[in-house]
Amino acid sequence: MAELVVALAEVGRQDGARVGGKNASLGEMIGRLAGAGIRVPDGFATTAAAYWRYVEANDLRERIGEAIGALAPDLSNLAEIGGRIRAAILGGQMPPDLAEAISAAYRRLGGEQAASVATRSSATAEDLPEASFAGQLESFLNVTGEAAVLDACRRCYASLFTDRAISYRENHGFDHLQVALSVGVQRMVRADLAGSGVMFSIDTETGFPRTALITAAWGLGEAVVQGMVEPDEYQVFKPLLDSAPRPIVERTRGGKACKMIYAEQGATRLVETEPTERARFVLADEEVLQLARWACLIERHYGQPMDMEWAKDGESGELFIVQARPETVQSRRAAGELRSYRLGRAGERLLTGLAIGDAIGAGPVCRLESAAEIERFRDGAVLVTGMTDPDWVPIMKRAAAIVTDHGGRTSHAAIVSRELGLPAIVGTGEATARLQDGQEVTACCAEGDEGHVYAGIAEFEVERIELAQIPRTRTRTMVNLANPAAAFRWWQLPADGVGLARMEFIISNHIKVHPMALVRYEAIEDAAVRGQIDALTAGYDDRRDYFVDTLARGIARIAAAYWPRPVIVRMSDFKTNEYAALLGGAQFEPHEENPMLGWRGASRYYDADYREGFGLECRAIRQAREEIGLDNIVMMIPFCRTPEEADRVLETLAGHGLVRGKAGLAVYVMAELPANVFLAGEFARRFDGFSIGSNDLTQLVLGIDRDSGRLGRAFDERHPAVTTAIAALLTRAQLAGVHTGICGQAPSDHPEFARWLVRQGIDSISVSPDSFLRVKRHIAEAEQEPGPVDPAGEAPAAPAASDPAQDRCPGPADAG
Repeated sequence: MAELVVALAEVGRQDGARVGGKNASLGEMIGRLAGAGIRVPDGFATTAAAYWRYVEANDLRERIGEAIGALAPDLSNLAEIGGRIRAAILGGQMPPDLAEAISAAYRRLGGEQAASVATRSSATAEDLPEASFAGQLESFLNVTGEAAVLDACRRCYASLFTDRAISYRENHGFDHLQVALSVGVQRMVRADLAGSGVMFSIDTETGFPRTALITAAWGLGEAVVQGMVEPDEYQVFKPLLDSAPRPIVERTRGGKACKMIYAEQGATRLVETEPTERARFVLADEEVLQLARWACLIERHYGQPMDMEWAKDGESGELFIVQARPETVQSRRAAGELRSYRLGRAGERLLTGLAIGDAIGAGPVCRLESAAEIERFRDGAVLVTGMTDPDWVPIMKRAAAIVTDHGGRTSHAAIVSRELGLPAIVGTGEATARLQDGQEVTACCAEGDEGHVYAGIAEFEVERIELAQIPRTRTRTMVNLANPAAAFRWWQLPADGVGLARMEFIISNHIKVHPMALVRYEAIEDAAVRGQIDALTAGYDDRRDYFVDTLARGIARIAAAYWPRPVIVRMSDFKTNEYAALLGGAQFEPHEENPMLGWRGASRYYDADYREGFGLECRAIRQAREEIGLDNIVMMIPFCRTPEEADRVLETLAGHGLVRGKAGLAVYVMAELPANVFLAGEFARRFDGFSIGSNDLTQLVLGIDRDSGRLGRAFDERHPAVTTAIAALLTRAQLAGVHTGICGQAPSDHPEFARWLVRQGIDSISVSPDSFLRVKRHIAEAEQEPGPVDPAGEAPAAPAASDPAQDRCPGPADAG
């Protein structure tokens, strides 16, 4: 007689046909990974044979077959058919031999005391890479006593025929009478007293394989999976787990407005969290790193990206893995191809939320309150609702995009949208209140981690890029990045690193507070400003740590995308009017008539009125390089006017523990001033390289405000005066043996300018990611072509630079 119940420790991943993918995976981890320190709650599973024993004992096979045979092709009678089958299963009696086998296993699990257990459904076709049944079946928590366990098993059997499960099998071609169900019974982890969440061994939005994504909320994990709560989110850079102290490249505090806890037998309820819980992170850094190490071990053991659930026991303080299955979205994407969406002209921005995926979808809004309103939905509409659960899948499959009020990156809406390849914007907070039925909108997830809903049908392009077709070049081709949220989106580009990472974007968009308002918080006079700062820095004992931590992790995320290739981080280069626009900034910034030529860049770093703020920037660089471990970060100093100013900046850096050459630290200077060209030899003795800022250099060589609408047509980086300066700088830098690159916009906008730079012998060209492929091809062609290249495409080529010594302006020694 076939075995009806088996201990989880006695099964492995080869037993999916016997106990389902979920239980087979739990058994695999208990048997194979416990020695590596991974904890999985002990338990047992009913087998597929037990399910068929129940079906046969209650004469259910024929009744199920007849009901399925009556299912309409358009599933219009799905609710009636599903209800009929579930009622038949729930009305059955547990065969005595099966009841005793389950009861005996339960008694062994609990010993003398009745154990509190979780009963989870595991279908025998579940969790295959080509078919994820995740979320289709039922689980019952906090079940105690033999009778309650038997009843929970019966209810798990019935959940094989929920409306959503029937619809899923119909859509994926599974024979309903060939799929069995195993019930996993495990000791409960008291996550209701602590926290739980979801974990992936890759980045779920981009497929970036070198980070582990962990979400965490207070209480039971179902609140996270079902999108009821905005969880904390952590990303860990896996390659540095064994070498760096804390390689956590992202740590975002979620709202965590509620949590799920136990109620009566087998039930749960939602309660509001305390303000102190909302302000705190659920996991300490060491716990985050422990989970990430487990994710790596599990991924390595299974040989593929994995989707896992974890829980922390509030009584013992121990972490547990309670589920592991193959990741079924990014792992199925075609390798070697990039599909890039680019937003063009768009209407008014209406809403912002978390972007799921990187696509764009548009159509009329269909706002629904429940999945029961399926008959109102029209194919190609944008589904707008509060949140989704598995009942929504038949509707979601027909949508052009999905927008929800609630949910995080591991919510049901996010997981299913990725599987369906749909753009989704979750956690907007007010989609159902702001968007109206029939209103045409565009849901854009192509702008980084934040997704935006625009009024009307926007213009957008889709480009498919075959990585194998991108040529190799001697000239390094790098990318310019500002938004850490978008960094992983471009990880597959064969870039040679990041030529410009703009620190000010992270400060203005993520930190939002002027650094001196944190250093001198007690001096802030505006009570409203103090309140806003308090809200942003909640959870930090020292408000300055908020600035350092947020900046460090933003930089680290960009650096991780291209590690170990160089990532050049420009230190802050706000003008005074831009600094004043930051929260609390007006009190610490002077008014300047011409901020473009005022107190900016290097001149601020050693000044008494900002050097403490610059100290926070330096702490962030050290944290990113030394604690997170991304030593591929190169520092770059902007708007450095004189060699003497360079000396003061380097001395200031050293005072903050950032010594050029120590621990491999390279420091570049932006070449954006005529002084940088004229005295290139002097600057080359102080810095490891030049990065040409063609926008400011053009402005200062031609004397044109780069923001002037009236003079805009005369502003041209390809003008012979500008190219003469660039050619001279390149020659002098090459003689000095230091790195040369360009990070301005000109090569992205003007391919012939990029070709000219190649012929001048520049070491690297950095461009915007969406122009990378086009510029890379022009660089490859330029490296193959003989003869001069015209940087403007029309005017004569810039004259070659003469000897640097002869170009030096006369000084006192030359007078007379």
